[in-house]
Amino acid sequence: MTIAHDDIRLDAGAPTTQTMTMAAALNLALADAIRDDPAVVVFGEDVGALGGVFRITDGLTERFGEERCFDTPLAESGIVGTAVGMAMNGMRPVVEMQFDAFALPAFEQVVSHVAKLGNRTRGAVRLPMVIRMPSGGGIGGVEHHCDSSEAYYAHTPGLTVVAPSTPQDAYSMLRAAIASPDPVIFIEPKKLYWTKGEVDTSQVAHLGTARIAREGTDVTVLAYAAMVPVALEAAEIAASEGRSVQVIDVRSLSPFDDQLVTAAVRATGRAVVVAEAPGYVSVAGEIQARVFERCFEYLEAPVRRVTGFDTPFAPPKLEHFYLPDADRILDAIDSLHWDDDEETR
Repeated sequence: MTIAHDDIRLDAGAPTTQTMTMAAALNLALADAIRDDPAVVVFGEDVGALGGVFRITDGLTERFGEERCFDTPLAESGIVGTAVGMAMNGMRPVVEMQFDAFALPAFEQVVSHVAKLGNRTRGAVRLPMVIRMPSGGGIGGVEHHCDSSEAYYAHTPGLTVVAPSTPQDAYSMLRAAIASPDPVIFIEPKKLYWTKGEVDTSQVAHLGTARIAREGTDVTVLAYAAMVPVALEAAEIAASEGRSVQVIDVRSLSPFDDQLVTAAVRATGRAVVVAEAPGYVSVAGEIQARVFERCFEYLEAPVRRVTGFDTPFAPPKLEHFYLPDADRILDAIDSLHWDDDEETR
C-alpha cells in the first residue's frame, strides 16, 4: 500500500527536525515508539490495513506487522478492556477511538478500571496505556463525530488528559504519553490534523505543563487544542488595534499547570478562557475558577469565557456559528474594563 505520510522520517539517520503535518507527527511518534519498545502495540477500529479513518496509523501494520498494529471488532468497551489486560501484563497498548463520542461505550471501563486500578492496588498494578481520541469539530461532521468530551475525563481522578495543538507537541507529547507508567487520554484536534509545523524528534515533552504560545502584556488568553490557532488569530488582530495579547496553550488539562497560568494572568491582570466544548460544567469553567481563586487580587476585570454553546454539536452547515472564532474572542477582550472604556472609568 502507499504510505500517505511520505514526508516523515523513517530511519535513524535522518535529521531530527523536519516540517510535517500533525497527522504525520502522530504517525511518526507511534512508529518510533513501536520501533523503540517491543511492549508497544497499537490497535483499534480500522487502524491496521486502512491506517485509520484519518490515516494516523498509515503504514504501521505494513512496516511492523499485524502483531504490533492491528484491527479490532467494532466494540469500544472491548478495545479498552483488552488494553487494560495487556497493560496489567507488561504491554504498553495505544488504542484509537475512531471519533471522540465513539469512546462513550467504553466509558465504564475507563472510569471504573483504567483510572482506578493503580489506586485500588496501592500502586502495585499500574496501567501504562494511551487512549487516543480524535476530537472536536471544524471538519463538517455531525454529532458523535465532532464532540468535545474532555471534561468527562479531566473530571476523573487517575487519568492524565492532554490535548496538543501543534505538530511538535503532537509528536513529543504522544511519545511522553506512551512512556508514562500511568494511563493517558490523548485528545487530538482533528481540525488541525493537516496543519504543518516543525517537529524536532529530540525534544522531550513533560506532561502536565502549559506553554506560552505568544507573548503579550495586556491580557492573557487561555486556550487548548483547536482553539489555540483561533486565539493566536485574535491576538494578531488585537495587536493591529494596539492591544498586546498573550496566548497560553494549556495543552495539559489534567494535571493543570497552575504555576504558569497563575503567573501569566497575574502579570497581565486580565484573562479570557477559550474552549470549543459547551461552557456549562466544563474544563473552561474549571480554568476560570482556578484563575479567580489564585489571581483575584491581581484582576482588573472578571475572567471571561468563550466556548461552544450548551447544545448538541451543530449540523455541518451551522458549525461556523457554534465554534468560537476570533471575533467572539475579541468581543470578550473588549469587555475587560479597559482604561479607555468610558463605561468603566
